[in-house]
Amino acid sequence: MGAALWSSAVFEMGNTKAIAAVYGPREVQNRSQQLNDKALVRCEYSMAYFRTGARMRKPKDDRRSTEISLIDIFVQVLQADDGGTRSACINAATLALADAGIPMQDLVTSCAAGYLNGTPLLDLNYVEDSAGGPDITVGLLPKIDKVTLLQMDAKLQMDTFENVMQLAIEGCRAVAIYIREILLENTKKMESRKGV
Repeated sequence: MGAALWSSAVFEMGNTKAIAAVYGPREVQNRSQQLNDKALVRCEYSMAYFRTGARMRKPKDDRRSTEISLIDIFVQVLQADDGGTRSACINAATLALADAGIPMQDLVTSCAAGYLNGTPLLDLNYVEDSAGGPDITVGLLPKIDKVTLLQMDAKLQMDTFENVMQLAIEGCRAVAIYIREILLENTKKMESRKGV
Protein backbone atom coordinates (compact mmCIF):
# COMPACT_ATOMS: atom_id res chain seq x y z
CA MET A 1 0.00 0.00 0.00
CA GLY A 2 2.73 2.49 0.92
CA ALA A 3 0.41 5.01 2.64
CA ALA A 4 -0.78 5.23 6.22
CA LEU A 5 -4.43 4.68 7.11
CA TRP A 6 -6.11 8.05 7.54
CA SER A 7 -9.50 6.94 8.68
CA SER A 8 -12.14 4.26 8.53
CA ALA A 9 -15.88 4.24 9.06
CA VAL A 10 -18.67 1.71 9.39
CA PHE A 11 -22.08 2.86 8.16
CA GLU A 12 -25.33 0.96 8.71
CA MET A 13 -28.61 1.48 6.87
CA GLY A 14 -31.21 -0.92 8.24
CA ASN A 15 -29.65 -4.37 8.02
CA THR A 16 -27.01 -3.32 5.50
CA LYS A 17 -23.54 -2.57 6.83
CA ALA A 18 -20.53 -1.19 4.92
CA ILE A 19 -17.01 -0.30 5.97
CA ALA A 20 -14.74 2.21 4.25
CA ALA A 21 -11.04 2.83 4.74
CA VAL A 22 -9.18 5.87 3.43
CA TYR A 23 -5.43 5.75 2.74
CA GLY A 24 -3.17 8.48 1.50
CA PRO A 25 -2.24 10.84 0.21
CA ARG A 26 0.65 9.49 -1.76
CA GLU A 27 2.54 10.79 -4.70
CA VAL A 28 0.99 10.09 -8.09
CA GLN A 29 3.28 7.78 -10.06
CA ASN A 30 2.02 8.87 -13.47
CA ARG A 31 2.64 12.63 -13.78
CA SER A 32 0.01 12.95 -16.51
CA GLN A 33 -2.65 12.14 -13.89
CA GLN A 34 -1.68 15.01 -11.57
CA LEU A 35 -4.09 17.88 -11.06
CA ASN A 36 -2.89 21.21 -9.68
CA ASP A 37 -5.52 21.89 -7.03
CA LYS A 38 -7.51 18.64 -6.73
CA ALA A 39 -6.91 15.17 -5.38
CA LEU A 40 -7.26 12.15 -7.59
CA VAL A 41 -9.10 9.21 -6.03
CA ARG A 42 -9.09 5.44 -6.50
CA CYS A 43 -12.11 3.68 -5.05
CA GLU A 44 -12.48 -0.09 -4.75
CA TYR A 45 -15.86 -1.61 -3.93
CA SER A 46 -16.43 -5.22 -2.91
CA MET A 47 -18.94 -7.45 -1.19
CA ALA A 48 -17.71 -9.65 1.67
CA TYR A 49 -18.31 -13.34 1.01
CA PHE A 50 -20.08 -13.66 4.36
CA ARG A 51 -22.28 -10.60 3.71
CA THR A 52 -25.66 -12.29 3.95
CA GLY A 53 -27.33 -15.37 5.28
CA ALA A 54 -30.46 -15.51 3.13
CA ARG A 55 -29.55 -14.14 -0.28
CA MET A 56 -26.36 -14.58 -2.20
CA ARG A 57 -26.31 -13.08 -5.66
CA LYS A 58 -23.73 -13.96 -8.24
CA PRO A 59 -21.52 -10.88 -8.73
CA LYS A 60 -22.02 -9.06 -12.02
CA ASP A 61 -19.45 -6.95 -13.80
CA ASP A 62 -18.98 -4.17 -11.29
CA ARG A 63 -19.57 -0.65 -12.64
CA ARG A 64 -19.06 0.73 -9.13
CA SER A 65 -15.26 0.59 -9.11
CA THR A 66 -13.28 3.49 -10.50
CA GLU A 67 -9.53 3.74 -10.47
CA ILE A 68 -7.73 7.01 -10.88
CA SER A 69 -5.18 7.46 -8.04
CA LEU A 70 -3.72 9.36 -5.06
CA ILE A 71 -6.25 8.82 -2.24
CA ASP A 72 -7.32 5.19 -1.90
CA ILE A 73 -10.77 4.34 -0.61
CA PHE A 74 -11.65 0.72 0.04
CA VAL A 75 -15.30 -0.03 0.73
CA GLN A 76 -16.68 -3.44 1.59
CA VAL A 77 -20.23 -4.52 2.35
CA LEU A 78 -20.10 -6.52 5.57
CA GLN A 79 -23.79 -7.34 5.78
CA ALA A 80 -26.45 -7.14 3.08
CA ASP A 81 -29.75 -8.27 4.52
CA ASP A 82 -31.56 -5.22 3.13
CA GLY A 83 -31.33 -3.25 -0.09
CA GLY A 84 -29.21 -0.13 -0.32
CA THR A 85 -25.70 -1.59 -0.45
CA ARG A 86 -24.53 1.12 -2.86
CA SER A 87 -25.95 3.86 -0.63
CA ALA A 88 -24.38 2.38 2.50
CA CYS A 89 -21.00 2.25 0.73
CA ILE A 90 -21.23 5.86 -0.48
CA ASN A 91 -22.18 7.03 3.01
CA ALA A 92 -19.38 5.00 4.66
CA ALA A 93 -16.82 6.42 2.21
CA THR A 94 -18.06 9.98 2.84
CA LEU A 95 -17.85 9.50 6.60
CA ALA A 96 -14.31 8.06 6.35
CA LEU A 97 -13.14 10.89 4.05
CA ALA A 98 -14.61 13.58 6.32
CA ASP A 99 -13.22 11.89 9.44
CA ALA A 100 -9.79 11.82 7.77
CA GLY A 101 -10.03 15.58 7.34
CA ILE A 102 -9.96 15.47 3.55
CA PRO A 103 -11.38 18.76 2.23
CA MET A 104 -14.55 18.21 0.22
CA GLN A 105 -16.96 20.56 -1.48
CA ASP A 106 -19.75 18.89 0.48
CA LEU A 107 -20.62 15.54 1.98
CA VAL A 108 -21.82 13.09 -0.66
CA THR A 109 -24.80 11.22 0.76
CA SER A 110 -26.91 8.52 -0.78
CA CYS A 111 -30.27 6.89 -0.25
CA ALA A 112 -32.51 4.53 -2.18
CA ALA A 113 -36.26 4.76 -2.58
CA GLY A 114 -38.77 2.57 -4.36
CA TYR A 115 -42.38 2.22 -5.34
CA LEU A 116 -44.39 -0.77 -4.16
CA ASN A 117 -48.14 -1.34 -4.23
CA GLY A 118 -48.82 2.32 -5.02
CA THR A 119 -46.64 3.62 -2.18
CA PRO A 120 -43.26 5.38 -2.36
CA LEU A 121 -40.86 3.77 0.17
CA LEU A 122 -37.52 4.99 1.53
CA ASP A 123 -34.56 2.64 2.15
CA LEU A 124 -36.23 -0.59 1.06
CA ASN A 125 -35.79 -3.62 3.30
CA TYR A 126 -35.13 -7.12 1.94
CA VAL A 127 -38.81 -8.08 1.52
CA GLU A 128 -39.67 -4.77 -0.20
CA ASP A 129 -36.58 -4.96 -2.43
CA SER A 130 -37.34 -8.58 -3.37
CA ALA A 131 -40.92 -7.74 -4.39
CA GLY A 132 -39.53 -6.44 -7.67
CA GLY A 133 -40.95 -2.94 -7.72
CA PRO A 134 -39.02 -0.10 -9.32
CA ASP A 135 -36.41 1.64 -7.21
CA ILE A 136 -33.86 4.41 -7.59
CA THR A 137 -30.58 5.23 -5.88
CA VAL A 138 -29.70 8.88 -5.46
CA GLY A 139 -26.42 10.53 -4.48
CA LEU A 140 -26.62 14.14 -3.33
CA LEU A 141 -24.40 17.06 -2.35
CA PRO A 142 -26.92 18.39 0.19
CA LYS A 143 -25.48 21.88 0.81
CA ILE A 144 -25.65 22.81 -2.86
CA ASP A 145 -28.60 20.50 -3.60
CA LYS A 146 -26.82 18.80 -6.51
CA VAL A 147 -27.64 15.24 -7.55
CA THR A 148 -24.40 13.35 -8.20
CA LEU A 149 -25.89 9.90 -8.80
CA LEU A 150 -29.19 8.72 -10.18
CA GLN A 151 -29.65 5.05 -10.91
CA MET A 152 -32.99 3.63 -11.91
CA ASP A 153 -33.47 0.01 -12.89
CA ALA A 154 -37.08 0.20 -14.11
CA LYS A 155 -39.46 2.66 -15.71
CA LEU A 156 -41.75 4.89 -13.65
CA GLN A 157 -44.51 7.30 -14.64
CA MET A 158 -43.20 10.87 -14.38
CA ASP A 159 -45.37 11.90 -11.40
CA THR A 160 -44.45 8.69 -9.56
CA PHE A 161 -40.78 9.20 -10.40
CA GLU A 162 -40.88 12.75 -9.01
CA ASN A 163 -42.42 11.50 -5.73
CA VAL A 164 -39.90 8.66 -5.34
CA MET A 165 -37.01 10.96 -6.32
CA GLN A 166 -38.08 13.59 -3.76
CA LEU A 167 -38.32 10.91 -1.07
CA ALA A 168 -34.78 9.70 -1.89
CA ILE A 169 -33.46 13.29 -1.79
CA GLU A 170 -35.10 13.84 1.61
CA GLY A 171 -33.42 10.60 2.75
CA CYS A 172 -30.04 11.93 1.52
CA ARG A 173 -30.57 15.14 3.50
CA ALA A 174 -31.41 13.15 6.63
CA VAL A 175 -28.26 11.04 6.16
CA ALA A 176 -26.21 14.26 5.82
CA ILE A 177 -27.57 15.54 9.13
CA TYR A 178 -26.76 12.18 10.74
CA ILE A 179 -23.20 12.13 9.34
CA ARG A 180 -22.59 15.71 10.51
CA GLU A 181 -23.80 14.75 14.00
CA ILE A 182 -21.41 11.78 14.07
CA LEU A 183 -18.50 13.96 12.93
CA LEU A 184 -19.30 16.63 15.54
CA GLU A 185 -19.55 13.98 18.27
CA ASN A 186 -16.19 12.47 17.22
CA THR A 187 -14.58 15.93 17.16
CA LYS A 188 -15.83 16.67 20.68
CA LYS A 189 -14.48 13.32 21.91
CA MET A 190 -11.07 14.05 20.37
CA GLU A 191 -11.02 17.54 21.90
CA SER A 192 -11.86 16.20 25.35
CA ARG A 193 -9.07 13.61 25.08
CA LYS A 194 -6.60 16.36 24.14
CA GLY A 195 -7.89 18.65 26.88
CA VAL A 196 -9.10 21.37 24.51
